[in-house]
Amino acid sequence: MSTSNAEIKNSYGVNKEIQSYDEKLAVKCVNGTFVGKEKGKIVEFRGIPFAKSPTGERRWKKPEPVCESDKAFEAYYNGRSPIQVEWKSEKASYYPQSEDCLYLNIWSDLSVKNKTVMVFFHGGSYGWGGTADPLYNGVNFVSAHRDIVLVTVGYRVGLMGFVDFSEVKGGEDFPDAPNLGILDQIEALRWVKKNIAAFGGNPDNITIFGESAGGGSVSLLPIIPEAKGLFNRVIAESGSVALTFSKEECLEYTRELFKGAGASCTDDLMKLSESEIKKLNDKLDLDNNFPQRDGKLIPLDPYQPYRDGYTKDIDILIGTNSDELNYWIGELGGFIPYRVGMSVRYENDVSKLSDEKKKIVKNFMPELKEHNIRRVTEFYNEVLFRLPAVLQAQLHAENGGNVYMYYWKEPSAVKNYGACHAVELAYVFGNIDETIYTGQTADKALSDKIMEMWTTFAKTGNPSIDSLEWEKYNTSGRAAMVLEKEIKLDYDIKKNQRIELMPLLNNSISASYANVKFNVPFVRKALLKIALALGIISGIVSLIIVLLNGGA
Repeated sequence: MSTSNAEIKNSYGVNKEIQSYDEKLAVKCVNGTFVGKEKGKIVEFRGIPFAKSPTGERRWKKPEPVCESDKAFEAYYNGRSPIQVEWKSEKASYYPQSEDCLYLNIWSDLSVKNKTVMVFFHGGSYGWGGTADPLYNGVNFVSAHRDIVLVTVGYRVGLMGFVDFSEVKGGEDFPDAPNLGILDQIEALRWVKKNIAAFGGNPDNITIFGESAGGGSVSLLPIIPEAKGLFNRVIAESGSVALTFSKEECLEYTRELFKGAGASCTDDLMKLSESEIKKLNDKLDLDNNFPQRDGKLIPLDPYQPYRDGYTKDIDILIGTNSDELNYWIGELGGFIPYRVGMSVRYENDVSKLSDEKKKIVKNFMPELKEHNIRRVTEFYNEVLFRLPAVLQAQLHAENGGNVYMYYWKEPSAVKNYGACHAVELAYVFGNIDETIYTGQTADKALSDKIMEMWTTFAKTGNPSIDSLEWEKYNTSGRAAMVLEKEIKLDYDIKKNQRIELMPLLNNSISASYANVKFNVPFVRKALLKIALALGIISGIVSLIIVLLNGGA
């Protein structure tokens, strides 16, 4: 049974300074001694600050390192979630929210030293999520693998984490605002590098991993010079460098933000209280930016560093799920609104393509006139998720990088979901009773294997276990491990689709849903059918009335 929203809210507490404590549960860090709680044979530390609070004059500024301290503090409760709209599929959104959200959690068997470190960055479309989500509870993961230290990191999202002020008055004072969430992650890794040895971790063996926006983040961090040397390996689940926006896409959000706030300059926003910021964020509803390809922190072409071999010293495990987009059936309220919404989105995206690329889409979509939603879904599975991951792996491999691929096929029990986006998370963390995406208790035997693969990769750079020998990904074989109850190795999965649709990458199809127009053929045809149906019904009613009145 999944943890309820009420249980998440009730788990809130504030970590306090303490004078006396059990030294067996205490770890001294640069910013204080933190005292955790015993969870079986491991110790859990929640809500450790890794940067100064990004509030007051630090609002919309890059994170600053923590101050040194000799004080002792509880580490019993999660840090507050970043500001976000409450959303049913994002459990952390129901935990108390604040601008003051730069905290991390750690699980470790303190009796074991020199352990491999795994640092997780949550997903949520860069607008949601947090460490309070029960899916990311590390107790089961580390209890099963006590030679691992697990860290989960909170970072700024949405309005506070990704906004471009460059075209507004005062914007020059906030040059880093478009990518603050990524900079938060880098600061967290710096803190981990400095302090993790005290928790029994090896600072020279750090793997970063994440799903969705977290998968995008760990794909971006290897191409950012500021992050170089802070980690050794990457596991990217359903995310890649494709989950980024152009500057113009980001500025669309800025215009809506200032319109909603009734603001004319950044000073107006800096005067807003935290509660006013939350109301403004709610007014913006589901709009938010992804990391910006600003040409400064993130290259205009984020594939280029992979193409140039900049990432070749990083070991990578990357993959996607076979039915990624089905996740949004739940997000949009059911299959019918999903069918309408994705058909409208599809026609918007295709209308912006060059004539040459429209031909590619037309060849892939022979059922275009009938608007086969299953085919539309597969189109987005490919161009937003699988093919960007394939391209990222391919470029890494071509430059001598060590890379493995997976393809998740174990389905959800939820109707229409299949192997949807995020369905693997319960398996990865061993939290098989968190059924929000799986629909039922996940298969423990498969979860055990997945955890072993992930931790083995983190320790060695190779995810092979027992009789399951992974082959490295390369362009000659294109090997990928298919992850389901009967795990098997396959080669060049969906080869024809790869060849056909790969030319659409390099930001031809964006993850942005800003400026979606409803004046598209699908909507016009639907309205015409409704009008015709209403006309027929009206005619039948008129005929019945005439007959009832004796045919006069």
